[in-house]
Amino acid sequence: MILPMPDFQTLLIYAIPLIFAITVHEFAHGWVANQRGDSTARMLGRLTLNPIKHIDPVGTILMPAILFFTGSPFLFGWAKPVPINFNALKSPKQDMILVALAGPVSNFIMALLWLLVIVFTLNLQSQLLIDMAHFGIAINLVLGVFNLLPLPPLDGSRVVSALLPNHLAYRYNKLEAYGLYILLGLLFLGIFERVILPIVNFILNYLLGLLN
Repeated sequence: MILPMPDFQTLLIYAIPLIFAITVHEFAHGWVANQRGDSTARMLGRLTLNPIKHIDPVGTILMPAILFFTGSPFLFGWAKPVPINFNALKSPKQDMILVALAGPVSNFIMALLWLLVIVFTLNLQSQLLIDMAHFGIAINLVLGVFNLLPLPPLDGSRVVSALLPNHLAYRYNKLEAYGLYILLGLLFLGIFERVILPIVNFILNYLLGLLN
């Protein structure tokens, strides 16, 4: 199904939360890495909340646009990964976990912030902000849960790699060369609908239930 061209208000509802979600996600990785001794992101100008620095033409613009205009049941995207030199970290193994989890944790925090937007917007009766906040909660939960999958190069795989003995981590990390293809295969097999979406819906319903 191909959807008609959306109006400007509809674009705002979806674009603003998505751009914030992926921008803060990448900034969080870089910020924690910088705190733990790796200044790569800062030196390359990526330790910023300026979305232009993090936009990936395919992941930030093309992929979400294709999903939106084809009537996909979910909207998904990604930014340019912030470069991390794990060897520069103070404690590479332990700090790798902190850096990896920083992205998903930032998404969960943003979901809570969008929930607060709903709370403060109810009295204003602004449907635009309420719709934007609902999508903001949803997209941040999707990105947070999705990135915790233990599949290279997703954030969850960095946690697994840090916990494995070095020889096993080396073999495990070799999957990254095929990660995109494995991920696309899993999406085709319904991992989003069968695994990610039920988790997201559970958390989403719980958060929205707090408003009652």
